[in-house]
Amino acid sequence: MSEASTRKLSDDLLRPLLETSWRFYALVAFLGAIVLMGLGTWAYQMFTGFGVTGINNPIFWAFYITNFVFWIGISHAGTLISAILRLVNAGWRRPVTRCAEVITAFALMIGALFPIIHLGRPWLFFWLVPYPSNRLIWPNFRSPLVWDFFAINTYLTGSVLFLVLPMIPDFALVRDKTSGWRHKVYGVLALGWQGTPRQWHRLESAMQIMAIAIIPVAVSVHTIVSFDFSMAPVPMWHSTMFGPYFVAGAIFSGIAGLIIAMAALRRFLHLQEYLHPVHFQNLGKLLLLMSLLWAYFVFAERLTIWYGNEPSEIAVLNVTQKGSFAPLYWTMVVCNFVIPFTILSLKKLRTIAGCVIASCGVVIGMWLERFLIVVPSLGHKYLPYAWGTYRPRPVEIMITISTFAAMTLLYTLFSKFVPIISIWELKVGEHPAHVSASELAEEVLGEGHP
Repeated sequence: MSEASTRKLSDDLLRPLLETSWRFYALVAFLGAIVLMGLGTWAYQMFTGFGVTGINNPIFWAFYITNFVFWIGISHAGTLISAILRLVNAGWRRPVTRCAEVITAFALMIGALFPIIHLGRPWLFFWLVPYPSNRLIWPNFRSPLVWDFFAINTYLTGSVLFLVLPMIPDFALVRDKTSGWRHKVYGVLALGWQGTPRQWHRLESAMQIMAIAIIPVAVSVHTIVSFDFSMAPVPMWHSTMFGPYFVAGAIFSGIAGLIIAMAALRRFLHLQEYLHPVHFQNLGKLLLLMSLLWAYFVFAERLTIWYGNEPSEIAVLNVTQKGSFAPLYWTMVVCNFVIPFTILSLKKLRTIAGCVIASCGVVIGMWLERFLIVVPSLGHKYLPYAWGTYRPRPVEIMITISTFAAMTLLYTLFSKFVPIISIWELKVGEHPAHVSASELAEEVLGEGHP
């Protein structure tokens, strides 16, 4: 890579950090207002009580747990996909990895809030934490909620490390390109990075170890989330299929979320030279594969329930496929299978726009799938006299909308303060194999580095 092209790459990817337009402030203000409305709504719910929501007997889980499972699923977009692509050394992954990894951290943070929002007394959420109290009262370790606490915190810790490690050389680059308070802040974030061969070796080793370790953690997290349902004797929940079914659905929705985020970054940050159509085509192929796998799981689940002919499960099956939930169910099938299969199976339609359309459909469809897992089963348990109905109230809808705004706001702020595409990885990808480590360090960090 020539010195001119190296400088251009750095300038293009650092431009969002160094230049700010009024559109950025307008977007942050708009999204921030929605998030504040959501926080105000949550405060109103805490003050007034759960009577302002549609949650009632026997449907004690509804929008909030639907959102919890949805956002934990979206979190699989980043770390898991990035780790797999890093381990197989896929060259096209370099502009994609950081875009993906940051989704994991923010989606986990948002998803982890919903069990707390769902608590009647959210200020007592620390009861899930195993701490040595004076009364020696420990959490119920047989509760899946406690399993979720450990799984999500482990995954969040590993994901943040996996995100921050490759950011260190880019922090050093920003440190050397700026002055004043930015120079000091990024100097602290760079952790004394000098770009020596020894530091590069340690960074690569650490990233390789994290990539290997994070994959089983990511798979186990959504398996444990599925245990929230499959461990309960509720119609259509008590299934050994839920573990792999939830993991496949998480990766499916995660890839869709990643494609939408990449398209937005490409459009609004003018990254057309770095996020190419081939990146969307490759992710589109993965999305098509996961769509087929999702369809297989849904078909297998419905087939075994129909063949088993258990009355309580047949009641849930009927209400979802030809009863009051049928419009949502068939919308889910169209969004998760018909649209992605139609668009992504044809090379001519597998364009950036086509991938984004398919991904938007998948995000909608997967949210509906989570809703259809939670509500119909709780509303149609074993005894018909205990059946119930659920309709969401404005409080739940507002909190749900605010979480999507929060995700967009966090992603926008992150892209403002951190290079959203890993600069040094792009430069490393362009290097011939015979370049020495010292020469590599000098070029990656640019001229003038101490």
